[in-house]
Amino acid sequence: MFMESALISTIKFTCIGKGHGAPCTPASREEWEQLRREPWLAQMCERIAKGDDELKHRLPVWTPHCAEFANNHRSIADAIKPLNRLMLDFDEKGHTDDILSKLKIENGKLKNGCAEPDLHGMVVLLVEESVRHGTHVLVELPDGMTAEQAQELMQEATGFVPDAAVKDVSRCIYMVPDDHTRYVSERLFNIGTDDTASKENTADCAVEKSSVSLKESCVNPCQKEFKGIPYSSIIAEWWHRNGGEPAEGERNVKLHKLAVNLRAICDNKKEVLMQVMPRFGLTDAELKSVVDSACKEEPKGVSKTLSSIIDNLSLTINHSDEEELDGAENGQSSMFNVQWNKLPIGLKESLVGVPVSMHMPVLCGVLPIAAAYADQVTVEYCDGNTQRLGLMSIIRGEQASNKSVVKNAVDIWKRQLDEEDALARKREEEWKERKKGRKASEKAPEDPHVLIRVVPVTVSCSTLLKRFKNAQNHTLYSFGEELDTLRKTNGAGSWSSKYDIYRLGFDYGEWGQDYNSDAAESGVVNVAYNWTMLGTNGALRKCFKADNIENGLSSRVLVAEMPDASFAKMPKFRKRSDEDVARIQEAVSRLRGYSGLVDTPRLRKAIEGWVEQKRIEAAKDIDHVKDTYRKRAAVIGFRCGVVFHLLSGCNKESKACTDFALMMAEYCLQQQIKAFGEALESQFLDARDECVRYGSNHSIFDQLAPTFTMDDLRALKRGFCGEAGLRKIISRWYRDQWIEKTDRTHWKKLNTTV
Repeated sequence: MFMESALISTIKFTCIGKGHGAPCTPASREEWEQLRREPWLAQMCERIAKGDDELKHRLPVWTPHCAEFANNHRSIADAIKPLNRLMLDFDEKGHTDDILSKLKIENGKLKNGCAEPDLHGMVVLLVEESVRHGTHVLVELPDGMTAEQAQELMQEATGFVPDAAVKDVSRCIYMVPDDHTRYVSERLFNIGTDDTASKENTADCAVEKSSVSLKESCVNPCQKEFKGIPYSSIIAEWWHRNGGEPAEGERNVKLHKLAVNLRAICDNKKEVLMQVMPRFGLTDAELKSVVDSACKEEPKGVSKTLSSIIDNLSLTINHSDEEELDGAENGQSSMFNVQWNKLPIGLKESLVGVPVSMHMPVLCGVLPIAAAYADQVTVEYCDGNTQRLGLMSIIRGEQASNKSVVKNAVDIWKRQLDEEDALARKREEEWKERKKGRKASEKAPEDPHVLIRVVPVTVSCSTLLKRFKNAQNHTLYSFGEELDTLRKTNGAGSWSSKYDIYRLGFDYGEWGQDYNSDAAESGVVNVAYNWTMLGTNGALRKCFKADNIENGLSSRVLVAEMPDASFAKMPKFRKRSDEDVARIQEAVSRLRGYSGLVDTPRLRKAIEGWVEQKRIEAAKDIDHVKDTYRKRAAVIGFRCGVVFHLLSGCNKESKACTDFALMMAEYCLQQQIKAFGEALESQFLDARDECVRYGSNHSIFDQLAPTFTMDDLRALKRGFCGEAGLRKIISRWYRDQWIEKTDRTHWKKLNTTV
């Protein structure tokens, strides 16, 4: 008996997530019960019951219908261990005792010594009171009983109507404290050892099966397209927006719904649908039956969902048209074409309705706030040190270059913080009013120390220090529409301090100040501060001048450039749907649900290779600007890759994730060199006697003959380098074993791959 109990305590019978959109990891009885006993959970539920609705989305969740999902991604398509259980939700408040009585349960035990409450073959596993005093009843269904039948039978047995909606396998419910549990059966924690829980059903197997089914869905011998978009891409995005590919038991229903929608863009032709429809194991006869049923009536038009999918996918195939309109300036941006259909939730929806030439500025604009939401995460970098996800970006462009497209995306990402800050600011204002209106003899009200995470870019250093002190280990965020306003509103001393704060924010460094007066804030804090700023090229030049270009801030900023709008046609934007906005909010919740050290070995390996490649390129040309900026560009690209990985919800970093990180690192490096390279190079020329010409497109090393002299090197440098600089070049090449000395005046290249 003891051994059986110990075994049950280790069985993963459910999945637990730290929020509604967070990854759901398999959990045992011990983990489930421990979470329900946490004091903070009881406090949160108490506040929610009193009307603090803002807290509800922060509650942890658990999945009563499934014990494991592929990559911890809670969806029907990713369900690995579905359970034959149904959670019945009674919304009417205050009837938990009545329901318990009808189920013959008293004081957490069964009446009359029954083995287990049995209702038409259903077995009651759990009865609990919800956060708002409704009732949850979890039952195990007998073979053959549907969810609808179970709901009807439970209504007959209890006299109360459960939620009529049929709940799918991916359903989750909010966790409640232990004292909300009114009845629990040992059977809840024992999901058996049948095929649904077999060890063969691992996450990797699920991913493999998913990829196979995707391949099946893309079978299209004629490679048919609709408006230049492959039907396979449309179908893949359809599954993405409709709960994933069909699981066992819902295949025909989901395929029928897909066919009903696709017929509108197939001229209602059955033969076309037969070619483009995925099969998922159906025979030709079975698929034909589905198609015949879908095409019984003429389509009334393209559905809103399908229309939105087509609009979004069309953005990814019209590159050539936009490049022709944007001219030569788009030549560089075309090197960084974002694979829209490979982006994870949140980032993909951020680019909906955005012209392709503006994809990179929008991504660079939203990544800092996305990283700010994942502020409980630490990662190990290539050098072995742990980091937080500090990101700062500047989106630059001339006047009327449509920088507002970045603001529109950031505003959606910022909603949850804005709503929480509004309540916090209200509390702070009420405290100030009470403090101001008190009598001289009255004691001052206690400072509520409210958490406010979104601060204006013009915030004073003293107020900023106060916000840091009350941040509760969270990252603050700022969005500035005009970089020039920031520069003008900060005096010389304040602006200098802000430079220090921004630099420290990148590395979670320590900053503080001490004043004798109580009027100014004093203290020392660790700076966790992300921001996004928009500005003109002129404002950027004024902020980063020759006298401060070497202070380190320029290498810590992710710079993005809006496309050149000179003499260009007006770009066309599309509005995001409510569904797109909801998915961005789901992405926010997912990021907020992560905590602790996230291991990303594939990202580390990819970034380490990239930064070494750039070191070799810079060493060949003795390009100090590239060598300076490559190091932190790698860090920025790595952190962007981590955000991508967190949003994807996968156990391991995908190839799309590493490709994204490398693209961001390369883009960051090129933009930093373009924006700050000339100013930084002039500082190097003043400080050193190397006089290396900046901007060479070819490697000096590669241009030299296999055997060369100092005169050959001097000729290639064309007099723009002093003798000391030439000797340093030779010394470094020799140190790196690129060359060897053959006699007093000659050097020979070694057969080394560089």
